[in-house]
Amino acid sequence: MSAYHKITEQTSLYDQLENMSTDDILLNMNNEDQKVALAVREVVPAISKLVDELAIRFVDGGRLFYIGAGTSGRLGILDASEIPPTFGLTHERVIGLIAGGDTAIRKAVEFAEDDTKQAWIDLKEHRITAKDVVVGIAASGTTPYVIGGVKDARANGILTACITNNPGSPLATSVDIPIEVNVGPEFVTGSTRMKSGTSQKLVLNMISTALMIKIGRVEGNKMVNMQLNNNKLVDRGARFIMEELHIDKDRALALLKKYGSVKAAIDAEK
Repeated sequence: MSAYHKITEQTSLYDQLENMSTDDILLNMNNEDQKVALAVREVVPAISKLVDELAIRFVDGGRLFYIGAGTSGRLGILDASEIPPTFGLTHERVIGLIAGGDTAIRKAVEFAEDDTKQAWIDLKEHRITAKDVVVGIAASGTTPYVIGGVKDARANGILTACITNNPGSPLATSVDIPIEVNVGPEFVTGSTRMKSGTSQKLVLNMISTALMIKIGRVEGNKMVNMQLNNNKLVDRGARFIMEELHIDKDRALALLKKYGSVKAAIDAEK
């Protein structure tokens, strides 16, 4: 068995899980989870390289595509879906694609991940160009849908990266910027929705948030471009304006209504 299989598929450090008390199950899971952030820290240089390359392309109108299957695909879609409300970009700038299509977001689609050509077909539907970036997400590093997609993208002059939990995997060796997070064996043997999935979520948070900061979608420490599509966000936006302009809430709400965004209100009134 190749080395890249021996991490996410190797036997848990714990056994007889069914005989553990509830507290022991949870505490042991938490012990394993504490290893995840440290593993992510080890790959910050690779994440940083990707973010800088993305920022260059985004300024030129480029986009970020995530491709994955199962948990990995769903996490990419989750990250992409949160960019418009949080940072005010359109849905077309960060796009998540999953093997099996939208149906697979909620229900597994049998054998969808085994098609090596479908990801490129999915990407071409979005008229992908060399300005864009494709990030393949797969804990195993062996998912055919993802490997096929990054290989085809790379062959067409598109920058590629990956997030995987098996260093040296076929996926990692198929991209320009591999992000290889070694979190060790899962608490339940082979259940990569656990530590591997958590690490992927952390890395995705870092990629998209750092990118949005780099391209000016955050000012100070505030989400000044967020969409004001519920009362909670309107209230948060008003508080941002109050703090920045040193005014009361009624005045802040009035400015928010007038200008339609935190950034526009602050820029107009400074």
